[in-house]
Amino acid sequence: MSAVQSHWRQVSEQTVAATITSNGYFSAAAQRSSHVVIIVERKEDWASYFPCEHVVTAQEYLEHTRDSDTGKRVQVINLCRSYKYLGHGYYCSLLAEARGHKVIPSVRTISELTKKALYGLALDDLDKTLEKALNHQLYRSTEGFTLTLYFGRTDIELLQELARQLFETFPSPILLVEFRHHNGWHIGGVKCGVLHKLRDDQEDQFAHALDNFSRKIWRQPRLRRLARYDLAILHDPHEQLPPSNPRALENFVRVGKGLGIDVDLIERKDYARLAEYDALLIRETTSLDNHTYRFAKKAESEGLVVMDDPASILRCTNKVYLTDLLNSHQLGMPATEILYKERPQDFERIGERLGFPLVLKIPDGCFSRGVIKVESQAALLKATAELFEHSVLLLAQEFLYTDYDWRIGVLNRKPIFACQYFMSKGHWQIYNHKAIGQAINGECRTLAVHEAPKAVVELAVKTANLIGDGLYGVDLKQSGDRVVVIEVNDNPNLDAGIEDAYLQDDLYGLVLEEFVRRLELKRRGQVW
Repeated sequence: MSAVQSHWRQVSEQTVAATITSNGYFSAAAQRSSHVVIIVERKEDWASYFPCEHVVTAQEYLEHTRDSDTGKRVQVINLCRSYKYLGHGYYCSLLAEARGHKVIPSVRTISELTKKALYGLALDDLDKTLEKALNHQLYRSTEGFTLTLYFGRTDIELLQELARQLFETFPSPILLVEFRHHNGWHIGGVKCGVLHKLRDDQEDQFAHALDNFSRKIWRQPRLRRLARYDLAILHDPHEQLPPSNPRALENFVRVGKGLGIDVDLIERKDYARLAEYDALLIRETTSLDNHTYRFAKKAESEGLVVMDDPASILRCTNKVYLTDLLNSHQLGMPATEILYKERPQDFERIGERLGFPLVLKIPDGCFSRGVIKVESQAALLKATAELFEHSVLLLAQEFLYTDYDWRIGVLNRKPIFACQYFMSKGHWQIYNHKAIGQAINGECRTLAVHEAPKAVVELAVKTANLIGDGLYGVDLKQSGDRVVVIEVNDNPNLDAGIEDAYLQDDLYGLVLEEFVRRLELKRRGQVW
């Protein structure tokens, strides 16, 4: 008897018995809030494990229709012998997604793993983890080997982190990963493994991993059953300048309870758990080249309500896009030009056009990183040489000094807070990364929206509306009658003691209620 057998019996005793009948196996399962379905191609493929009412054949899954299971979570584990295009395994995953079930592997994973040209792009992010794991003396004399993963788990401790990341990238019950050593370690190939070909010792490993995975599926704390929706907040507890401080995150959790929302703080390692939730709020600095964008894309593909959505991240993180957008709509912004690395002749007279000092920016920088003020032509040439090491194009912008920048928070096309961000002491920017301690950023003053200048608020809302209907922080400068947009942030700061200074708990409530509004519309099949 395998290690997982007792667990299956325990689960069966705690849930309503579900047998496959002419009415379909979903009818009994519909009485539960969450259940799992395990698909095998042939009954004998499950012979090594405890007989379980949750196990169905591929043919049974394809033939039986579901009863109404609205609001129920169904996790499908597809263990077919093959996932080839238009085969049983492929159709089971396809039908599972059409039924609104969460399935591993998904059709997307199956498709990606058919060609290295597709899945190879996703492996680039694993290079550091791979090199660190296989740099151990144990593997130095090895030219290559194949590792079998079961739900992202392996008995080799040195490779567990790599196994987890591979599972997050390609969620599949069994993965065969081929490692090759040639001028360093590389992943030679990744493909789905199959249950019926496992050896006795491998069956035990699979059983333990399935047991661990299933516990996550069935766990349903009582509070969660009372909640209308489950919201995940992605954060990094080690981030130096996070968009929400720890107390603000606590406020989200606390206020969420009062609204019937179960708020769960998740981290990068929880990528594979996204399907457990109804919505995702990103409270970590976003970037196109890191996991935050992948989280947003994954959540969107899973049908979650997401802030910020991938399109907003894409638009806000690139200042070239914003420049073009504002110019095309004739909205106020500092005089700006694009500098190209391959056209150094354009640098010669830019000082005459924009004046000195001027500001150089890397298009996708954040928190004032990649921004340099230059006072002369010589300084310009030196700064461009430095910044062109990181980007093939730069933004050159007229310098406008003000004691503070305005930050207008906009949610679903409406302003929700107004802040004055003062420049760091003795510095021309809000953030001075060379400063020590608290001097890194300036002071902040939070006002009611109606206390901010009307022209500032109106321009902020107009600008945010061009990006989308999410949550944004629009930064502006006001000099006399002139108001200009500096940038739009897709995940603006919501810090306890700063942005919430005026609205207090109502600020968190506004954000959470917007999630509820969208989820209610989604439930009714409407667009928000």
